[in-house]
Amino acid sequence: MGCSFNCVYCYIHGSKYGEQIPSQLTAKINAPEILYRQLKNRARKKEYGIIALGSATDPYLPPEENLKITRELLKIIHRFHFPLNLLTKSTLISRDLELLKKIDNSAHLPPDLMSHLKHGAIISFSFSTVNEKVAAIFEPDAPSPWERLETMQKFKEEGFTTGACLMPILPFISDSEDQLDIMIKSVKEYGGDFVLPGALTLFGDKPSDCRVRYYEALEEHFPELIPKTKSIFTSKSYPSSKYQIKIYNMVADIAKKHRIRSKIISE
Repeated sequence: MGCSFNCVYCYIHGSKYGEQIPSQLTAKINAPEILYRQLKNRARKKEYGIIALGSATDPYLPPEENLKITRELLKIIHRFHFPLNLLTKSTLISRDLELLKKIDNSAHLPPDLMSHLKHGAIISFSFSTVNEKVAAIFEPDAPSPWERLETMQKFKEEGFTTGACLMPILPFISDSEDQLDIMIKSVKEYGGDFVLPGALTLFGDKPSDCRVRYYEALEEHFPELIPKTKSIFTSKSYPSSKYQIKIYNMVADIAKKHRIRSKIISE
């Protein structure tokens, strides 16, 4: 629980999803035991839904190199033949490439997805930008965007379905047509099969909450963007629907231009 990549915009801090998150990084050392029981029961019932790994805490934080908790979870997922969508910012995922390949080849796909999905493992990488300087501000302890792209390319060359979650797209920083074009073109060039956009969310009023931290980062590096950013959020934690629709439509159009999906699974 928690994350040592320290992304300024992380929605966990200040949202309802982070209410039980301790101030320091903690490891769920009994996670394999719990997952084993859950998947054994699901497999017996033939309930083979796709497991999402990495939606709140990156599964490949630096301590994973020694703890190997994620690796144990993957072994259990493989044992019971479940499909997987793994999301990460880390290059450490390369350590488990062969294990992920076993999952990819042996997973039982849900019946309603068998005609749309050809692989049992989807490997997704998270980006808010591919600009190194911007990433250093908002994702200070994560591997660089280009390291992630190179890792994604490695997995694509091994036959995986790969893609990028552009989450969050940073208002007035990485949300212009030119910046989105650079990101999506880069994902395509490095082998990505899809891009998924997501808008920035800002929660909380405590010093460690993402709303406070994000505006502090803007104050230091992009003070001119504070009024514009506040104008699309007003008093809410989400940007306006008009803004979100504009971004999603722009991503869809640019993705179409570069012949890459703006969804994981094609219809």
